[in-house]
Amino acid sequence: MIIKQHWDTVYATKGEHDVSWFEASPVVSLQLIEATGLTARTCVLDVGGGESRLVDALLARGVMCIAVLDVAREALVRAQARLGDKARDVAWIEADVTGAWSWKEVDIWHDRAVFHFLTERADRDSYKAKLAEMLKPGGSAILATFAPDGPEKCSGLPVARYSPEMLGSELGEGFVLVDSRRHTHTTPWGTLQAFQYSRFVRR
Repeated sequence: MIIKQHWDTVYATKGEHDVSWFEASPVVSLQLIEATGLTARTCVLDVGGGESRLVDALLARGVMCIAVLDVAREALVRAQARLGDKARDVAWIEADVTGAWSWKEVDIWHDRAVFHFLTERADRDSYKAKLAEMLKPGGSAILATFAPDGPEKCSGLPVARYSPEMLGSELGEGFVLVDSRRHTHTTPWGTLQAFQYSRFVRR
């Protein structure tokens, strides 16, 4: 399972610009999301969204069905404070993605850098079961992970690294890879990290 205490501590002790994953604008995520044919009625779940700016961008595009899931309460609280009154238009889910939680079926399952923390088979199986439960047939799963030449750890925790093909093999035959791209993320302190972003369509 994702270690809740670890992430609660991270967000309680570090500011938005003090974490390696900070993005002023989630450009690549938005490109892949918009490629699905995003409309105001598209239902989007941001897994591990924390205080990511993706929710801001989706609201600005008029999307009316958005949920942000994160295990760290402080991350969600900070995102809600940033959004102000607009936070009422979002469903906030404090949960471990591999645990017990529920929401409505979605058209887009977006995950930037949660799946690569699941180094145990049982956790990956739980994640995939939830993905299959929540994502509509024909919906898109957009997953970003460290690339094979990316870091071996993040926030002090070990990670698994993937190519798009490796990720497709992990997700199984129920998902078709339709788009992928390599991305070099620059941390707030200037370190470069190799990511891959992949979009899969559920059969």
